[in-house]
Amino acid sequence: MLQTLFNNPLKQSLSQYTETVKAINTLEKTIEKLTQDEIQSRTRELQAHLAKEKLNENIIVESFALVREATKRVLGIRHFDVQLIGGLILHEGKIAEMKTGEGKTIVALLPSYLNALYGKGVHVITTNDYLAQRDAKNVGRVHQFLGLTVGLIQENMTTAERQKNYNCDVVYLTNNELGFDYLRDNMA
Repeated sequence: MLQTLFNNPLKQSLSQYTETVKAINTLEKTIEKLTQDEIQSRTRELQAHLAKEKLNENIIVESFALVREATKRVLGIRHFDVQLIGGLILHEGKIAEMKTGEGKTIVALLPSYLNALYGKGVHVITTNDYLAQRDAKNVGRVHQFLGLTVGLIQENMTTAERQKNYNCDVVYLTNNELGFDYLRDNMA
């Protein structure tokens, strides 16, 4: 009752994403009809667009709709609206708190794809090698379906292997490996 009386600030904050989620949902029927080749072609077109122009709402909407469809086809999982909101929040550089089992891994697909379209590489950082390897292998297939390259950084890799993987569109690695690679790179 008090929340209703004084308005829930979290609800107000999340309501700013309502129109974007509606637009993603509206585009879903169109994206469902595309072949994998057409989806990969859209990825290349979005990359070319972002190389010349600024990001806009239409690109965010289309990229999230493409990821949702690719995730359905590859993993058999469809992003819920609340997961789309989580992806939008992450894309803005904010923190989205999610409990175990709420789909953090597939939520991360949304902003990682969108930001990989710039061609500068995206790092998805996990806490241990197992999670990095699992995510690169499993959800990395979604990025590959969309036409992106996926890399994995693990503890015992050579410098050449690391360089090859860091040059991928999306790289899965641990916070430790990223920190030590940063130090090694600056020392070299």
